[in-house]
Amino acid sequence: MVIAIDGPAGVGKSTIAKMIAQKGGLYYLNSGNFYRAVTLKHLQTGGDFNDREACIHTAQTADISIVDGHFLLDGQCVDDKLHNSGVDMNASRISCIPEVREAVNRRINAVCKGMDIICEGRDMTTVVFPDAEFKFYFDAEPEVRARRRYLQNPGEGTFEEVLRSIRERDENDRNKPVGALKIAPGAHIIDTSYLTITEVCEKVLSVVKAAKF
Repeated sequence: MVIAIDGPAGVGKSTIAKMIAQKGGLYYLNSGNFYRAVTLKHLQTGGDFNDREACIHTAQTADISIVDGHFLLDGQCVDDKLHNSGVDMNASRISCIPEVREAVNRRINAVCKGMDIICEGRDMTTVVFPDAEFKFYFDAEPEVRARRRYLQNPGEGTFEEVLRSIRERDENDRNKPVGALKIAPGAHIIDTSYLTITEVCEKVLSVVKAAKF
């Protein structure tokens, strides 16, 4: 079973997906870790991040798997290596390459075959898992999302600056040439603006339970 969630930044996708994974006994799939693993392999092999073809080759040949909830790269657990400074600095660069995204999406589908998972992102329901049994699109008013982000990270700037950043990111996400943020046909739309995390979880689980039982 695949539960896929998409939506803009600040709607609570990660928090809610993790909670549902715990409640439902699902594996929480962090798709970003696949790009981080490709980035880590490129670093380990001395690859040049300015060499597009080399980046694509790394993505196509990286052996990524999930065993007992642990993330493996070439058979070695790399849970503690996916968030070092080198990976943080280069993961966004490598994930912008369309051929890398295609290779990673194929790997995600192969790794998750036969697993019960919940995943979230920008193109989970439209590109990565277009045939997911359950598709959701979370949304919330920009001002509400900015207020959440501002309260969580008060040192990032003024509320107005955070709001402007949120709106700019929304615009960029919706106009990406590959993996743009869209509402998938048949997706259940949930506005999280004035709902608690628990209330959103209950809405998602009610849809799943109604369909399963």
